[in-house]
Parts: sequence; structure tokens; C-alpha cells
Amino acid sequence: MKNTAKQLLSALAFAAISNVAIAADHTVKMLNNGADGLMVFEPGFIRAEPGDTVTFVATDAGHNTASVVVPDGATAWNGAMGEEVTITLDKEGVYVYQCTPHLVMAMVGVIQVGSAVNKADAEAAASTLTSTMAMNQDRLAGYLSQIQ
Repeated sequence: MKNTAKQLLSALAFAAISNVAIAADHTVKMLNNGADGLMVFEPGFIRAEPGDTVTFVATDAGHNTASVVVPDGATAWNGAMGEEVTITLDKEGVYVYQCTPHLVMAMVGVIQVGSAVNKADAEAAASTLTSTMAMNQDRLAGYLSQIQ
């Protein structure tokens, strides 16, 4: 009986360590010009798992990152201009974010963490955001179309 308990505790400890070890750190660059055009986050869409982190790097000056939609219970963020921001994705769902001064140019991005439990909320917010964009109005819809 004692051996079984020790084996179970060892297995649980290994599983906990394994989960920490496999968490990924994704990097998103804030760019004036990238693969998707002017004023972009690169990549603009990320598929991640709970526990992963995302680091937003101010590669070009004059950008920030601020959440627009986060899943229930997740922590929203609002980085300062030129600030590197790291967030931990601790809740499943869709996260939509923007560069506040360049929203009019569709500087937005989407992160899917696990199951897209709040996809309808993200799509509703996208409709409102898109109406404020002067250019690249299909960018956000393109990122949202990648959700599985």
C-alpha cells in the first residue's frame, strides 16, 4: 500500500513538473510594417495553450498592446507606449487586442487559448472595432477565421 501511494505521488509530481516545462512563450512583434502590411502585430494570430505566455515586443517605436476581449476570469492588460508586456494565458478562450493609437489602421491581433469558449463575444467586439477602422477592415475577420 505504501509503495502505491509513493508511486502515485511521484506520478503527480512528475505531471505537475511536465506541465510547467511544456508551457510555451510566444513572441509578438509590434511593427510599423510586416507580412500583413502596415501597422501590425506579427504574428497577428496565435494558437496557444493554458499556461503559455505571450511577450509583446516593441520592435518599432510608437506602439502599445491593450486587450479588447478576454475570456471570463482572465486578466485584461493595457501596456504603455513602447512597453514590452508579458501576459500569462491562464483561461481558455479568445483574446483580442489592439494598438490603441493605430486601431484606425487595424493594428489588432487574436490569440486562441485552448477551446474558443467566448468566440461569439470576440466576433461581436470585432464588428464594433472594424467600424472604427479606416483601412485593412478585413484584417481582424481574417484572424478570427483561423479560430478552430
